[in-house]
Amino acid sequence: MADKKSAPNILGISGSNHDAAAALLRGGDLAAALEEEKLVRVRRVPGLPVNAMRYCLEAARLRPEQIDYVALARPVYGESSERGFEEFWIPKRLKQEFPSSKIVVLDHHLCHAAAAYFPSPFEQAAVLTLDGSGDMKTGSLSLARGTVLEPVEDSYFPDSLGNLFSRTAELVGFSASGDEHKLQWLSTCGKPVFAPVFRSMLRREKDSLLSLDQSYFEAGRRDRGGFAEKFFHAAGLDPENPLEESSRSDLAASVQQVLEETVTELCAQLVSRHKVKNLCLAGGVALNALLVEKLETAGLFEGLFVQPAAGNAGNALGAALYCAHSLLGISARSRMEHLYYGPEYSIAEIKDVLENCKLSFRYLRTHNDLVSAAVEELRANRILGWFQGRTEFGPRALGSRSILASPLGPYVSENLNQYVKHREKFRPFAASVTEEHAGEFFECGPMAEFLATVGRVKTAHRQTFASNLLDGRLEGKGKPRPPAERIRVHIVKRKSNLLFWELLDAFGKATGVPVLFNTSFNLFGEPLVCSPRDAVRSFYCSGMDHLMIGNFSLSK
Repeated sequence: MADKKSAPNILGISGSNHDAAAALLRGGDLAAALEEEKLVRVRRVPGLPVNAMRYCLEAARLRPEQIDYVALARPVYGESSERGFEEFWIPKRLKQEFPSSKIVVLDHHLCHAAAAYFPSPFEQAAVLTLDGSGDMKTGSLSLARGTVLEPVEDSYFPDSLGNLFSRTAELVGFSASGDEHKLQWLSTCGKPVFAPVFRSMLRREKDSLLSLDQSYFEAGRRDRGGFAEKFFHAAGLDPENPLEESSRSDLAASVQQVLEETVTELCAQLVSRHKVKNLCLAGGVALNALLVEKLETAGLFEGLFVQPAAGNAGNALGAALYCAHSLLGISARSRMEHLYYGPEYSIAEIKDVLENCKLSFRYLRTHNDLVSAAVEELRANRILGWFQGRTEFGPRALGSRSILASPLGPYVSENLNQYVKHREKFRPFAASVTEEHAGEFFECGPMAEFLATVGRVKTAHRQTFASNLLDGRLEGKGKPRPPAERIRVHIVKRKSNLLFWELLDAFGKATGVPVLFNTSFNLFGEPLVCSPRDAVRSFYCSGMDHLMIGNFSLSK
């Protein structure tokens, strides 16, 4: 077995039809990872992530000829004179760009599995991947031990839980390519009255993870999710008229409940058949925080790890990790402690942008000055843009590229949704809290560290966070959970993000509540801001009151 000291430099690439990304392992450790969209400012960008690849090399201080392996997750897309033959053209281009490297092309769901298992804390686990589709597959089950991933079972398109969820998102009026998270949060406002219809569409067969009855869809139909008359008849809905608002939220609640039921049933069968104690989860479906909370509380596993960058972008990391551990035999694995692997900008670089934009700013010399000034703004109920350190890898803001607000202020949720984010009122924010005080305010699972799950506010503090709580819904045997107690929780560890932890701690000392509402620093459906120029543009195009960018403080 190889060790990290002798480990080669491995560049992982996901060049799929959306969410292209790159990740770089240097000496066995993750040095950089970033999605292409955050650099080119185009959401869910496909193809070869040339800018993200360039960034990874710069961050690791490597030249192209120092890359030993390029691990490419299938499928691959790009601009080619031989259209349809990208799987041949892209490896050729990569070989030209990285002349000393060996090109390795890997199965899509194998990369999902590697991204979930190798950064996990487990020495053995079941690994479940679920998405819309990738490399013709829609799901996979593997058994992992040490550095070995053993594929056991697969599902193939069109049998897809992810695709069913995406179709339903389109049916209720969202985009089927990237708005599935909106359907998830809309589900908390409805009742699962259509769940029997969705259950009738799904069935379990011996030779597949799952099967989806295609008679509920109309081939070639490009509107209303492609659902056929059979679906509308079974649901008692008029296929010709727009859905009522209550039907939209009820459809969302129904497909969400059936998604949770189906995945929980799959996991119960895993335990029964393979006697596994731990589960790792990846694929686009794993981005569903309500599903993760369901699995955390189901009591099926001793341990659960969900890859926070669970979608296609995470396959760049998965490809590099599979190459390192399964192909090259590097035995030493590193647990994922944080996701701050994107670009960081110096004081001089930030200052150049601010001066170029002819902005007035205040320079704060120390972290204490910065934190004190931020707390002052937050206590005055001002909404604060927070741009510090390295950009997060993955879709969630974890205190590096965040918009922050005090949970104690009046109308905070309305202000964030309506005047800053310009988005639907049903979408919640995270409650970021220091690790030391999380148990005082919330109940949540370990994946709250990556904002990958949902927690519950403790009764004594329910009123404090009332403006940001999720609605209750029926579960189990029809008994309602206590209403308005679920909340998105983000646990912040001192060792992972010291500056953000210090801000929360200082706010707690000043107010008695070491919690801030936290949402992603982006606007108008754009990717998370990455550069100082991105941050300044978003700040001045929104209702944010103040911006802390590096050591600089800006007010409107």
